[in-house]
Amino acid sequence: MTEALWQPFAEFAFMRRALVATLALSLGSAPIGCILVLRRMSLVGDAMAHAVLPGAAAGFLLAGLSLPAMSLGGFVAALAVALAAGFVTRATPQREDASFAAFYLIALALGVLLVSLRGSQVDLMHMLFGSVLAVDDAALVQIAVVASLTLLMLALLYRPLVLESFDPGFLRSVGGPGAFAHGALLVLLVGNLVSAFQALGTLLAVGLMMLPAAAARFWAADLPRMAAVAVALGAASGTAGLLLSYHAELPSGPCIVLVCGAAYVASVLFGLRDGIVVRWLARSGHLAR
Repeated sequence: MTEALWQPFAEFAFMRRALVATLALSLGSAPIGCILVLRRMSLVGDAMAHAVLPGAAAGFLLAGLSLPAMSLGGFVAALAVALAAGFVTRATPQREDASFAAFYLIALALGVLLVSLRGSQVDLMHMLFGSVLAVDDAALVQIAVVASLTLLMLALLYRPLVLESFDPGFLRSVGGPGAFAHGALLVLLVGNLVSAFQALGTLLAVGLMMLPAAAARFWAADLPRMAAVAVALGAASGTAGLLLSYHAELPSGPCIVLVCGAAYVASVLFGLRDGIVVRWLARSGHLAR
C-alpha cells in the first residue's frame, strides 16, 4: 500500500514534475480563491479562466504550442475581459457578475473559433483541459515564479484586501488603496490562471483555485487559517488526483478536480463550521437537553 503512494513519483520524472506543479499551483492559487469566496466573486474566477482561451489561441496561431506566446496572449486577453467588464459595470447599471458572464462567453466562443482555424481536435482538447503530466521545466519555472509573486503581493496588500472585502466604504473614507488592491487582485487572479493553463487547461484551472477555497470556508473562520486549509486541501487533492489517474489510467486533470470536489462535498457535510451533519448533531443535542 505504501509503495503505491510513493512508487509513481520515485520512478517517473513526469510524475514528479506534475506533483511539483500541482503543489505550486495550490500554494499560489488557493489563497486567491479564499479572497474571491469572501468577496462573493467565486464565479469571476470561472469567467476569467474562460477569458484566457482567446489570447492563448491567438498565441497558438502565431507561434504554435509556445508557452511564452500562449501565456502572454492569455494574460492580455483575460485582463482585457476584466477591464471591459469593469467599464460596463461603472458606465451602466448592470452588475459586475453579469458583465463578466457576458464577456467570458464571448471570449470562450472566440477562443474555440480561433483554435478551429488552424488547430485540430487534439489542440482544442489540450487548451481546454491541459495535461499536467506533460508539464516541462519551463512551465514549472513559470508556475513557481507566479506562485512566489502571488504570496509576496498578498503579504504586501493583505490589510487593504481584507478591508476592501469586508468594508470597502470605510477603506474609501480613509483614503485607502481600495481600487489598487482590487486591480492587483484581478492581476494576480489572471496570472495564476495563466500559469495553471498549461497544466489543467482553461476549463479545469479554476477548479484547483476555487474548490479548496470553498471547502476551507467550512473549517476556518479567519482568512489566514482559511488560506492555510485551502492550500493543504489543494495539495492533498492534487497528490491524490495524480495517484488516482496513474493507478486507474484516467486523465490527470479531471481526477485532480474531482478529488477537490470530493473534499468540498465532505467539507459541506462534516465541516466544523456550519457543516450539514455537524449542525444537525448540534441541533439534536440541544433538543435532547
